[in-house]
Amino acid sequence: MRRAEKADKIGQQLDELYPTLLIPLDHSDPYTLLVAVMLSAQTTDKKVNEVTPVLFARANTPEKMAELEVEVIRNIIREIGLAPTKAKNLRKMAEQIVEDGGDVRPDWNFLESLAGVGHKTASVVMSQAFGVPAFAVDTHIHRLADRWGLSNGKNVVKTENDLKTIFPMETWNRRHLQIIYFGREYCPARNHNLELCPICGWAASKKRIREEKN
Repeated sequence: MRRAEKADKIGQQLDELYPTLLIPLDHSDPYTLLVAVMLSAQTTDKKVNEVTPVLFARANTPEKMAELEVEVIRNIIREIGLAPTKAKNLRKMAEQIVEDGGDVRPDWNFLESLAGVGHKTASVVMSQAFGVPAFAVDTHIHRLADRWGLSNGKNVVKTENDLKTIFPMETWNRRHLQIIYFGREYCPARNHNLELCPICGWAASKKRIREEKN
């Protein structure tokens, strides 16, 4: 089966499994989504959603965040992985946004210039806050794309380009979330029986199935 045909079949399965989608990170606007996505690195969405209500009660705008001491931010998010670094980045990012005019704008260069904001974080904000077609690739999507034979898995940049090539642009924003949800529900990183997986069972190569059995 050609990759394009495989992607089409996978897309149909994902649409059937997840016809409606909610962004797993609680937020109220582009800025709070940006903060939540930054906090989510190497941390579960559940943990982020436990911490952000307290953080946003104190600082739900760049102006308010820029007024907080880094130590105060760090104390609020202390249960989040990499809290010291993230606290510094949140304060710096807020200052940068305030200096720019105070708004989070749908501009790739602007977003990726902010402290602690990489391409993946910018992609999530562009797609989910502003509806701009983007395909944010995290470690979960990277792993599944490799398992399914949609990309060779060399790096996330290559995986993003491959997925953008084989999935129609109008599906990118929902495919990103669907694959994340599928990975959590059906396709974990460890102790996964590919033969019993709704997608890996037919999409993964026999070689890959053998390798992950060992």
